This record gives sequence, structure tokens and C-alpha cells, in this order.
Amino acid sequence: MKKNNSMLKKTLLLLLFCIVSNTVSAQETFTNPLLDYGADPYSTYHNGYYYYTHTMQSHLVLLKTKNLADLKNAEKKIIWTAPKNTAYSAEVWAPEFHFIDGKWYVYFAADDGSNQTHRMYVLENDAENPMEGEWVFKGKIAAQTDKWAIDGNVFTYKKQLYMIWSGWEGDTNGQQNIYIAKMKSPTQIEGDRVLISSPTNAWELHGALHDDVNPAQVNVNEGPQFLTHKKKAFIVFSASGCWTDNYSLGLLTFTGKDNLLDPLAWVKSDKPILQQSDKTKVYAPGHNSFFKSPNGKEDWILYHANSNPGEGCGVQRSPRMQKLTWDTNGNPIIGEPVSEGIPLVIPAM
Repeated sequence: MKKNNSMLKKTLLLLLFCIVSNTVSAQETFTNPLLDYGADPYSTYHNGYYYYTHTMQSHLVLLKTKNLADLKNAEKKIIWTAPKNTAYSAEVWAPEFHFIDGKWYVYFAADDGSNQTHRMYVLENDAENPMEGEWVFKGKIAAQTDKWAIDGNVFTYKKQLYMIWSGWEGDTNGQQNIYIAKMKSPTQIEGDRVLISSPTNAWELHGALHDDVNPAQVNVNEGPQFLTHKKKAFIVFSASGCWTDNYSLGLLTFTGKDNLLDPLAWVKSDKPILQQSDKTKVYAPGHNSFFKSPNGKEDWILYHANSNPGEGCGVQRSPRMQKLTWDTNGNPIIGEPVSEGIPLVIPAM
């Protein structure tokens, strides 16, 4: 009898193991990169779909999918092409789509063919589905100090709309800082900008002699992205020149109560929270965005990176994603960039 019971237990354990193994193997997986090209990736989740975009230089493209891991098969549409002979005819960078107060907006940076003229612009669409309707050009969006500006990120914090971006202090290339301002509407900044971060640490200062017009030391803080977790607020930003393998992500933590415009309330991390890895063969990871899994329980990061050292800011940059976690103090943990070809379970549905 004891022998039969033992055999029954072993059979049940084997059956349980098979069920668990089949469940794990049945989980849908993906591997990075998500696309062959895709600098400055950004996504917005709305009504069961992710709306994804990245830099395309001369036009704005929108992808629609239920699964960001399946971008290669996403519905795709060019929603706007930069008109020639305008202040925004070239170098269309880092677009972001946002659904605000029942309308869609896309924010992007562009210039007239000269980097010196880069400014931020916005389009509006009142259709529920951004793949439909008409995208209307609403013009430039700038603070009172109307200086060189790229990489605008719009967010709401305690019912107030804000924009953060990367800009120059004056009219000469040499250093990119992170600025913040309140917005009076989705198409208009209220008042002037406030400086909250400048490149100061050694890991932020890689990138000398890059400007082709006027060679100079170019120190970079760019690509800011707002992030919240429980009661904490952060800004994750890209540091050093994207033309170097040392392009990386840094973290600003808000230590104040309500006033995001207080520069003293933003504390910078001592080291990057994501950087290149010879171990995983991922280089120059940066210009990220964040999203939650469809079930709302997981936090993920989207970012671009190169597969080989020395590939710089060109078309080799490809979008990747991986899950992020939180430490006991509520701070984000990204870890090393995941190697290409490693199977990862898709965001939880």
C-alpha cells in the first residue's frame, strides 16, 4: 500500500511539473531589438492600444498595436510630413503623442535645416482614434525665453500640466540643460522656463568636438521623461553625447512637496541608472520613455541603443524594452540593458 501511495505521489508531482512547464513555455515572449531602427521611442496607451512613434527626420509616423513586443506587425500611418521652406521643415526629432482633455497632441522638435533654429512644435487632432481625423498644425510651443529646444515631454502632476525639455541657455551650442515650465493649455507654455539640471558629473560630460559648424565642448542633458511611483516623482534623462558609447540615463528625484519649479527640489543621481554594457553587448542606451503593461501592474522602459561600439547617432539605433522594478525606497531599478536575442516574457495582458 505504501508503495502504491509513493507511486501516486510521484505521478502527481510529475503531472504538476508538466502543467507548470507547459504554462511557462506557452507564455508569449519577444527579443530585443523591437525594430531594426527607431531612435527616441515613445508610446502612449489608450483604450486598449499602444500608440508608438520614433524619430523619422522628415515626417511623423504613428504605429498602433495591442502588444508593443509586436511592433513589426503594427498598423502604421504617416500622419504629417514636414513642409518645405518653413521653420520646421527638417530634422524632425523625438515626437511624442499624448491624449489630453479628449484630444490628441503630438509634440516634436524641428528646424529649418540649421540646427541653430531647433524649436518645439505641436499638432492637434480631436478624433478619438489618432489614426483617423485631421492633424492640425498649432504652431511653435515655447517659453518666454524662446531659445533652442528639443525633446519636449508633457505630463500632468497634481492636476497641473507641465512640459520638460532640453535646451540651450543662450544662442550658442555648447551645453544642453533640462528645463521645466507650467502649461496654460496643451498648446501653450505659461510664463518662463526654470533650469533644473545641467551636465556636471563625469558620466554626463562625454562628447567633445562634435559640432561641425563651430567645434566646441558639447555637454549634454536631454530626452527628459517624467515618472511617478506611489508618492514619488522623478525625471529620467539622457546624458553625454549620443555620438558616444557613454550615452546613458540619469535620474532626478523630486524632494519637494508641490512646487516642481523649485530647482533646489531636484536631486541628481551620482551615477547612471542605465549605461552601456560590454557584457550584454548593448551600447549608448538612452532617450527612453516609460509605459505600463496592459494589465496596469508592470512598469516597463522603452529606450534606443546600438548593437556595436562606435555606431553613434545614426540609423543603427534600435528600440528595445525591458521591465523595471522598484527598490525599498521606491526608486526605479533598471539594471543592465538586456542582450539581443534573449527571450523575455511580453508585458502582462
